Amino acid sequence: MHAAVSKKDLLRVLGRCQGVADKKSTMPVLGNVLLRATPDSLDLSATDLVVAVSGSVPAKVEKPGSIAVPAKDFFDRVRMMPEGQIGIEVGDGSNITIRSLTSARRYTLFGLPGDEFPRLPAPEGDGWVEIDVASMARLIATTYFSISSDETRMHLSSALFELEDNRARMVTTDGHRLSKMEVRAPELSGKATMLIPLKGVLELKRLCDEALSDSGKSSDPEGKNEPARIRILQSGPNVFFEVGGFHFSVKLVDAQFPPYGQVIPAQSSVAVRAPRLSFSEALKAVSLAASDRTGGVKLTLNKNQLRVESESPEAGEGFDEVPVDYVGSPITIGLNARYLLEVLGAIVDDEVIIGITGELDPAVIRPGGSRENQDYLAVVMPMRI
Repeated sequence: MHAAVSKKDLLRVLGRCQGVADKKSTMPVLGNVLLRATPDSLDLSATDLVVAVSGSVPAKVEKPGSIAVPAKDFFDRVRMMPEGQIGIEVGDGSNITIRSLTSARRYTLFGLPGDEFPRLPAPEGDGWVEIDVASMARLIATTYFSISSDETRMHLSSALFELEDNRARMVTTDGHRLSKMEVRAPELSGKATMLIPLKGVLELKRLCDEALSDSGKSSDPEGKNEPARIRILQSGPNVFFEVGGFHFSVKLVDAQFPPYGQVIPAQSSVAVRAPRLSFSEALKAVSLAASDRTGGVKLTLNKNQLRVESESPEAGEGFDEVPVDYVGSPITIGLNARYLLEVLGAIVDDEVIIGITGELDPAVIRPGGSRENQDYLAVVMPMRI
C-alpha cells in the first residue's frame, strides 16, 4: 500500500475512529484502525463489535492495499506531523511508514494484516429514512444524561429510539428519573423501535455535533445551504447511520424497555413557572451543603416563592429562594439536585414549568415555552430528606 493524504483530512476521520477502537479488549485487533487504500481514497474503519464507524479521506494512491494499525499510536503520530501532505507506505510485511512530504519527519509502526480485522456489519435492503441532524442532536442532548451507566441492566443503559410517521422520539431512564423528547419531522415515514446502547448514543452525539459544526463553518453568506441530514436504517440486529461523511452502525440491545408511559403522571396538582437560570443558580448554590451520599435538596412552594434547602451532618445547611407565581397551599418535595440541574441544562427556554402533586409523587419538568415541532418533559422521582 502506498498513498498520500492531507493531514487535516486524515486527522478528522482518524480522531473519530480511534475513539471507537477498544484498546482494553481481550481481542488486540479491536484496538486497531483498519486502513484500506482504494484507487482514489483512504478508507478508515474501527469497531468494538458493538459500535462501528468508518470514513474516507481523498488520497493519491499509487498502490492499493490494507493494514490494521494501533489506533491511538497512529493518531498520536499523525497529530505530530507538520501540516500538509502525509505519505503512508506498507512494505511486504506488516510495518507501516508514515512520513511528512514537506519535512524529514517520519515514523514506523508495527501493524497487522488487513484481513485479520473483523468484518463490519453491512446494511441490507432499502428503507432508509432521513431527518435533519439538528433534530437528532436535540433528541440526544435532552435525554442522554438519564441513561443508566450500569451495564448489567441493559434495558436501562440504553436509549429507546422510536420512529413513527412524522415523528421521532427518544426516551431514557435509569430508574430514578426519565427524559422524553419528541420532534416532528414531516419527511419521516414508516415505523421503527430500537434500543441503542449508551456507547452508541454518545458516539452518535459526537458525530451529530461535529456535522452541525462543519455545516455551520461551511454555510454560505446568503444562508442557502440545506440543513445537514442524517440517514437511518434498521437492518437485522443493527441500526445504521450516515452522517457528516461517516458510516456508523450500532448493535441494538435485545431487551424490553420499561413501559415509560406508566411513569409519567397524567397531571400534577400544581404546575408553577420558575425562571430557569435563577432556579439553576439556587440549586447549584444550595447543593453545596447537600449530603454527598444522596445529593438531595428540599423544594417548598409558598406564596410567590420557591424555597430551596439542603442539610447534611458534614456540610451544614444551605438555603435560597426563587420568586415564582404561586398562591396555593405550601407543598414540599425532596429531589436530587444533580438530576434537576441536568434537566435545566438541557432546556433552553427562559422559564420552566415544575409540576408537583405531593412529597411522594414524581416531579415533572417541562420547558416554559411552547414549540410546534418538539415536545420535551423530564420526570424526577422524589426522595425522603
